[in-house]
Amino acid sequence: MDLRIDGLRVGHWTDEVARTGVTVLLFPDGTVASGEVRGGAPATREFDLLEPTRTVGRLDALVLSGGSAFGLAAADGVVDHLADAGVGFPTGAGPVPIVVGLSLFDLLEGDGSVRPGPAEGRAAAEAAEATSGGTVAVGRVGAGTGATVGTWRGRAHARPGGFGVAVARHAHLTVAALVAVNAAGDVGDPAVAEAVADGTFAGWPDGAEPFGADGGGARGNTTIGAVVTDAALSTVDCRLLATSAHDGLARAVFPAHARSDGDAFVAAATGTVPITDGDLDVLRVLATAAVQRAVVRAC
Repeated sequence: MDLRIDGLRVGHWTDEVARTGVTVLLFPDGTVASGEVRGGAPATREFDLLEPTRTVGRLDALVLSGGSAFGLAAADGVVDHLADAGVGFPTGAGPVPIVVGLSLFDLLEGDGSVRPGPAEGRAAAEAAEATSGGTVAVGRVGAGTGATVGTWRGRAHARPGGFGVAVARHAHLTVAALVAVNAAGDVGDPAVAEAVADGTFAGWPDGAEPFGADGGGARGNTTIGAVVTDAALSTVDCRLLATSAHDGLARAVFPAHARSDGDAFVAAATGTVPITDGDLDVLRVLATAAVQRAVVRAC
């Protein structure tokens, strides 16, 4: 799918047998970013750098990986790849690549002893470098290879997740959403929420509490991703965009942001398109819509 964001490149490393993978987003120079975690069990690397008050506002790469906390090691390979290319925050000792990592729990799929590491992260970064035209593969690839959804009612209710992409546009404004969907909740079925609210839901787990040891909560989940725009935003603006990304997740997944999820979104702005007063709110609407569509498309 065409991302419609100049300079954004995306690459995957996929292990179809072990059911895990890595997705790397490489950003053009001048990209700023922020982010927000809403789930209760995040696996992150350098996420604190995205706080609007931090010294470094740039973001060179985002690494989405399987392997739970083990998979955060994939970011080391991306750092080395960018360092070899001379990309990073300038210091007296040379450029230091600014790379944020987010991981999801897929250890119960395929072979849980196989986890993405530095070599796999570098391979995904090299695949991103080789990408032309801003296109990206979707489905059971990269970080979404071993993803599942619907485990809040128990493992028997699980079905495949995946990696989804959607682009939302209005006038001169564009937002691309890229999401690895590994949610505890159900995706794309508003009837579940309606039935729960009405007290008519018949899908509660038999003989177990939802989210309990038998209900899937102890098994780990997490939806991770990014919303990227070419608009000229500040890091504070990007934080608001990340908040709207979570709104899109909550519109596509029920229930969302559980304690067994580590739901996290990064919002990045490449800064090539000037904006005027009111455009930020339009971008937030686009981010919500793009994430909702990307999540549904992933599964």
